[in-house]
Amino acid sequence: MTAVRSTALRFAAMLLLLGAGAGAHAASADTPPPPASASSPTNPSHPLRGEIVRLNPTRRTLLVRHEEIPGYMPAMTMEFTAPGTDFAALAEGQRISATMVEHAPGQFRLEQLVVQSATDPAIIAAARDLRTQTLARGNRPTLRDGETAPAFTLYDQEGSVVSFTRFRGRRVILNFIYTRCPIPTMCSAATARIAALQKLVREKGLPDVTFVSLSLDPVHDTPPVLKAYANIHGADFANWSFLTGPESAVRDLLTQFGVIAIPSGNFYAHSLATILIGRDGKLALRLDDNSPDWTPADFISHLTPP
Repeated sequence: MTAVRSTALRFAAMLLLLGAGAGAHAASADTPPPPASASSPTNPSHPLRGEIVRLNPTRRTLLVRHEEIPGYMPAMTMEFTAPGTDFAALAEGQRISATMVEHAPGQFRLEQLVVQSATDPAIIAAARDLRTQTLARGNRPTLRDGETAPAFTLYDQEGSVVSFTRFRGRRVILNFIYTRCPIPTMCSAATARIAALQKLVREKGLPDVTFVSLSLDPVHDTPPVLKAYANIHGADFANWSFLTGPESAVRDLLTQFGVIAIPSGNFYAHSLATILIGRDGKLALRLDDNSPDWTPADFISHLTPP
């Protein structure tokens, strides 16, 4: 795992420059790809599948969370150039397939890019709805106790699509972390506390309790990264999900839940929050920076009687 993570960080840190040569055109999955001769035979190339995380039409780059390329590269999130691609046909959250070409040492571009028709539209639609909801709240975007939690659709640690409706009728304990957090008293401590609370909930036989940890750093925290982090912290996936997704959706959720996350390189200056959402989908309790020393035993009192 250490070697894989080291390789992932090395690749993810590379800045990609505009590549020369003919590119590919975005198309539906039913459109035949351009001839493979677009790539030089001297440049290493590999098939790639993944999800568009962010688009930059001005720089003509796209950030892609891609699957493992067996024998070459682990699953990670990387920025690519895509010469000749119609960026107007692309959207964050789309699944794509392409040929990844290493046109110079450590520099990659995508060719023969195809938008997959099997893309689940729920991720894109939910992100757009969140954006609309956040803007509609105007200068008071943060939810207060008693208000209904926003609906969302994200990816869990298995890469499965998860909708908030999955938790309807259950009590949800939500917190916010990122896997690269270097401060022991922040994310690691918060995750350990939730792990202890999960164990206590199980011991007391409390029903209908679900735990959700949302990553502040969706670009880095892909499902495999979150799963590895969760395993290190002893999470039981039976009722604990680690979620990530389009950056725009994550930012809107952080805004509505009142969580501050300011990026600076690989570091986030962020606030802490643990939120209890009732069976009715409304915010019932919030523990934040003003109550950093709560214990699992303290929280249990808010869950009993069931």
